Amino acid sequence: MHKDGPLLILAGAGAGKTRTISYRILHLIKNGVAPENILAVTFTNKAANEMKERVSKLLKKDFISNISFEEEPFIKTFHSLGVYILRENFKELNISKYFSILDKNDSQKIIKEIIISLDLDPKQIEPKKILGVISKQKGNFITPFDYESEPRSGSDFLSKIISDVWIKYEERLNKEKSLDFDDLLLKTATLLKEKKDILERYQKKWKYIHIDEYQDTNKVQYKIAKLLSGKNKNICVVGDEDQLIYAWRGASIRNILNFEKDFSKSQTILLEENYRSTQNILAAANKVIKKNSLRKDKNLFTKNNAGEKIDLYSAYDEKDEANFIALTAQDLIENQKIPAQEIAVLYRTNFQSRNLEEAFLNVGVPYQVLGTKFFDRKEIKDIISYIKTSLNSENLIDFKRVVNTPARGIGKVTLAKIFADKEDELSSTIQLKIKNFRSLLIKIKEIALIKEPSILIKFIIQESGLGDKLKSGTEEDLERLSNMKELVSLALKYDKMPIGEGIEKLLEDVALMTDQDKMEKKTNAVKLMTVHASKGLEFDFVFIAGLEDELFPSKMYDKSDSNQEEEERRLFYVALTRARKKLFLTYTSMRTIFGSRRTNTISEFITDIDDNLIEDVSDNHYTNSSEGSEKIEYLEW
Repeated sequence: MHKDGPLLILAGAGAGKTRTISYRILHLIKNGVAPENILAVTFTNKAANEMKERVSKLLKKDFISNISFEEEPFIKTFHSLGVYILRENFKELNISKYFSILDKNDSQKIIKEIIISLDLDPKQIEPKKILGVISKQKGNFITPFDYESEPRSGSDFLSKIISDVWIKYEERLNKEKSLDFDDLLLKTATLLKEKKDILERYQKKWKYIHIDEYQDTNKVQYKIAKLLSGKNKNICVVGDEDQLIYAWRGASIRNILNFEKDFSKSQTILLEENYRSTQNILAAANKVIKKNSLRKDKNLFTKNNAGEKIDLYSAYDEKDEANFIALTAQDLIENQKIPAQEIAVLYRTNFQSRNLEEAFLNVGVPYQVLGTKFFDRKEIKDIISYIKTSLNSENLIDFKRVVNTPARGIGKVTLAKIFADKEDELSSTIQLKIKNFRSLLIKIKEIALIKEPSILIKFIIQESGLGDKLKSGTEEDLERLSNMKELVSLALKYDKMPIGEGIEKLLEDVALMTDQDKMEKKTNAVKLMTVHASKGLEFDFVFIAGLEDELFPSKMYDKSDSNQEEEERRLFYVALTRARKKLFLTYTSMRTIFGSRRTNTISEFITDIDDNLIEDVSDNHYTNSSEGSEKIEYLEW
């Protein structure tokens, strides 16, 4: 019901954050605010699409359905908002309207090339780590020139290398008219800060601003929100500091804790009723998170029943643990008739999935590992690269990827001469091949600007030779061809957009896709994923595996750093609150990690939970572990 001025909504897990923002948008429109004056920003495409659907249904229900596409509330992720602003103002930034968005793999390739060009060894100076530092600095609203001018000790060799690599990296991006993932935010914030007329245009456009998952904002996202809301002061943020699990990626808990200081005359509302979980699950979650000091006190409650106790299973080793989880999931599916997609297995780190996958295969229970990425498949990336390099001829990464895909007899030596502007030194045969390839790119661009995306993709498959090459190949080749055809089907939804905009949106969605966006909704399979990937999701039955000291909580965090300790606890809190009906916690006495077998201590997180909420089921289950006899001996001892 709140309308004007800053508003902070502190919403606990399962308290209905998306519903709250959706109803607030409806209320604003019913009270005279034009829909096109409303902006809502969230973090994943999944969350943005869910909010769009809810708002659309609410407006139709209230007979406010005569809104055109241009008049709808503007609901985007932070990164897609950045793309929108940058494309509208591409001339100001001296970039192409069709600038390429590099994924992390592309960025790492460029950084590796730069490291080698500086006569450094990429095995010692890892491109991934260099990119990680650059990414975090950009998230902190720092440019390469800010970083270069920072005072350092003369012995800070690595920082000097990062600075040199970063400057060359930016030069390469500028030359290729490309932006990386972090530029979408950094350049947007810089543009709004430096160009007052552009800022005022968007302040006039979006008079009511909503930010979902505000606890996950970093410094540059905070800057964008502050700038856009600076004139009207109508900013509503929704979040839960107990679910901040991305500090390692630059998210600052201070943004939500200091909201009342940053935005004067703000109001704060607590949403403490949980509509998701049983009382026992919430009691465990409340007890765990109360140990954190960097939080505003709130206590989740529910009108749901108490529910079952939390099952605790002490496994001999990781095989025993995985077998217990797979057999229990099998029992839930076959005997209790629980749909497989209502079961999730969460773990702290990716390496834990291997034994789990093996156990699910052995038992015959369908499973899906979150993060199986359709758009990361080679054949799909090839088609996308054809489109990107046709629209942006300066984009060397994508040009290099497809100039010899399928094979055209254009090798590394030829490429080196092309990039060195020495094409005239090539043989007439090779020059003709290059000319034909460039002619193909021109045709692709022409079709991209006048035809629907699905027609464009069909043209690329046929005219590039990719389709012909795969048609007569192996079974694996035929599967790749099927994936290409699936891309045509996926593109149909973009065909409904105005010509030109559809292909822009397709490329944007591919570039900004997250792990959650890639999860197939209709797959009736048990979901396996890291706790980080589970944020925002919910399931009836949840297993949390590997609850051992130095695994969860991770040994990677500095135990003398209370902030890192609290983040690990928040991560466990997120894991607990994914469950609606039942939780299973497992840990092992022995685990092999990176080839070394070690004895484990039970995680402190388990001992944080009151005993009356937990039932130890270790003696009630028998698994197929090859170490079964060893386990019995261990338990007796």
